[in-house]
Parts: sequence; structure tokens; C-alpha cells
Amino acid sequence: MERVVKSGSGWRIGWKPEAPDFKGLVGTDDWAIELTEAELNDFCRLLAQLADTMKQLAIELMEEEKIACEAESDLLWMEVEGYPHAYSLRFILNTGRCVEGKWDASAVPDLLQATGILKVF
Repeated sequence: MERVVKSGSGWRIGWKPEAPDFKGLVGTDDWAIELTEAELNDFCRLLAQLADTMKQLAIELMEEEKIACEAESDLLWMEVEGYPHAYSLRFILNTGRCVEGKWDASAVPDLLQATGILKVF
């Protein structure tokens, strides 16, 4: 099976199923970090969960109201911050490698869409 890397303006995400340890990759134009399969699965799951939360909160918030929401697994912590229709994304690995990454609000919608079609979770 081939390596899959999807990218756009300000984001990239990858999946290489035959890699021994680090099958996943997330990043921007300027940086990238390899993730284990479990970390990538959690990244995709938590991002979808946060996106759903932001969608639900859109109804309750005033138009100019900003919000921050976070989600966490044993492997990583994630936070979205901004408006329900435009928010940045930040993550921190909880497992030994001490990595932190961030995507601008302009990159998050395409990154979110790519996580849904990268692989079957």
C-alpha cells in the first residue's frame, strides 16, 4: 500500500500503513511531526469531536462571541479557539515526545475534511 499525504494551504496530513512505528504525519507548510497509528486515530477522532462541539455551540453564541473548547485522550490534548465558523487548532502530545503544533483558522476546515477521508478509522 502506498503512502498517502494530503495537503493544502497551511496544513498537511499523511498515512503510511507499512511504516513500522510512525504511520501518521500532521503538520503545516513549516513543520511536521510523525505520529503513531493510535496518535493519528486520536487526532482525527478528537478533531471531529471538537468540530461537532463548535457546530452545536454556534446556535447558542452571539455572532461576535469567541470560544475555546478542548478535548483530550491518553495520547494527546487538543484545543480549538475562535468563532464557531472559524477557529484555530492546537495540539500537544502527552506521550514522551513533547510536541506542540498549531493550525490557523484558515487551514482547519480543509484539515478536518482530510481527516475524514485519509483512512478508515
